[in-house]
Amino acid sequence: MTWQRSRIRLDKDNRAFWTGGANGQLSICKCNDCGGFTHPPREFCRHCQSENVAAHAVAGTGVIDTYTVNYQKWAPDMEVPFVIARVRLDGAEDVCLTTNIINCPVDSVDIDDRVQVVFEEQDGIWYPLFERMV
Repeated sequence: MTWQRSRIRLDKDNRAFWTGGANGQLSICKCNDCGGFTHPPREFCRHCQSENVAAHAVAGTGVIDTYTVNYQKWAPDMEVPFVIARVRLDGAEDVCLTTNIINCPVDSVDIDDRVQVVFEEQDGIWYPLFERMV
């Protein structure tokens, strides 16, 4: 049985991020004026405050910036241990995603590991998770 993640409330600003995985795309909010990326998604640019922002598909690769291993079982169906990591995205300057590193032993994860996005769908939400690149 797969642990059910917290249900995300979709809105006009975050919909592309949480549903892009259906098309295999990791979408990050990008300003069409200054070119800056903003995450979490917002209705305005965090760099120049322009409202001319839209979802932009990025490569879906990156580097583990930092991580921790969680041993606490927060729900009865949650499998532990698991890795919680911050991934610095390629091609989206200054954007880090807090996510899980999956499909590898927790003791094989390290800072600066190259990773790529994989999506886990639950109830119409496509959660961006990452796995180590070989």
